[in-house]
Amino acid sequence: MKIGLVSDIHSNLSAFKAVLKDMPSVDTIICMGDMVGYGAQPNHVLRLARSKKVRSTMGNHDYAALTQDVRGFNDRAANVAIWTSENLTTENSEYLAVLPTSINLKIGDKKIFVVHGSPRDPLNEYVFPNISNRDLVEVIKGVDADIILLGHTHIPMKRLIMGKIVVNPGGVGQPRDRDPRASYVVLSGGKEIGISFRRVEYNIDASVAKIKAAGLPEELATRLFFGW
Repeated sequence: MKIGLVSDIHSNLSAFKAVLKDMPSVDTIICMGDMVGYGAQPNHVLRLARSKKVRSTMGNHDYAALTQDVRGFNDRAANVAIWTSENLTTENSEYLAVLPTSINLKIGDKKIFVVHGSPRDPLNEYVFPNISNRDLVEVIKGVDADIILLGHTHIPMKRLIMGKIVVNPGGVGQPRDRDPRASYVVLSGGKEIGISFRRVEYNIDASVAKIKAAGLPEELATRLFFGW
């Protein structure tokens, strides 16, 4: 069994399409949340995700687009969250509204737990790759899973702690590890779990043009060229 892992698509249709085109044949695609926010094509991204039967958790930007609750957001993120909320179709709003804050599934005999931020704060806690082992133990404490999948940081990560594998596939639509290419993971099951990190170039100019045309903050367009 193979699972495609994506996260933080952030309304970047060009990046999402490039990832789907590059992705090998998989049994299902799982998203660690934040399908919307920052970018200018939320409806297109959600329509494509629904057509591919992507299973997703809710991210903090997904939640903000639903509720217009932008507490904790900077001005740019808040601006786009409100704009997204006002521009979502009814169908896509309804789709976001029923996203769970976590998902439990299995690949072979391995249990998988999926969340956007962290198990103890599903929407908002960042778990960065340089987190100490001691702190990471606290983050995952009590999670009954062999593999824990996280998003939110937009930075790829793989850690082994207390017999559990913690993976973040990085950001599809707004990478933040100084590599502007879209990031994703292919997870394969069997006797041994395989985790393959992949990067793919996409048409950044197209995404930038959409952001500018929508009148969204230009910094959100410029940063795509730098992967930050």
